[in-house]
Amino acid sequence: MQQLASDIRACRLCAERFAATETAHQPRPVFRGLPSARLLIAGQAPGARVHESGLPFTDPSGDRLRDWLGLDDAAFYDETRVAILPMAFCFPGYRKGADLPPPPICARTWRDRLVRSFPHIGLTLAIGGYAQKWHLPKAGPVTETVARWRDHLPHVIPLPHPSWRNTAWIRKNPWFEAEVLPVLRARVAEVMNDDDAD
Repeated sequence: MQQLASDIRACRLCAERFAATETAHQPRPVFRGLPSARLLIAGQAPGARVHESGLPFTDPSGDRLRDWLGLDDAAFYDETRVAILPMAFCFPGYRKGADLPPPPICARTWRDRLVRSFPHIGLTLAIGGYAQKWHLPKAGPVTETVARWRDHLPHVIPLPHPSWRNTAWIRKNPWFEAEVLPVLRARVAEVMNDDDAD
């Protein structure tokens, strides 16, 4: 695990790709977790703020996600309990002011090996379409996949991205806050407090 993490942090596969974006930035892989982690948060890719901080979800999306999960900062960033492994570990950059998608080469190169390094995961949160397609191979569009959240219990819960851009989606789909969030918080608490989770 230590060697794999070191190799990922040294990865420069996308250096030329990132240099050609509007942000012209260098790779900075951002992920967290120790092999004892019980909860896997599978997001999309770090944004610009996370690229600067080096810590996942240090932005308004992270505030909303922690609220959804019922976790404070200390619990959310406890690497012994929580692994945060986005589908691409680096900020992809901007095109016309919008985030580029996560480069697929990242997941192809690293994801299987890294996820296998966490043998005690009791719950995976598949956030957004990229993570859902990886962790739920039969996933369809995000709204449809999240609406069928019960089909994936108890081991996976698909979620929309907690970005402020999805506020309209949340308002349009009130069942998400009414039905999904209470179960999500209960399941997260169960997994976080279960020393025998596997």
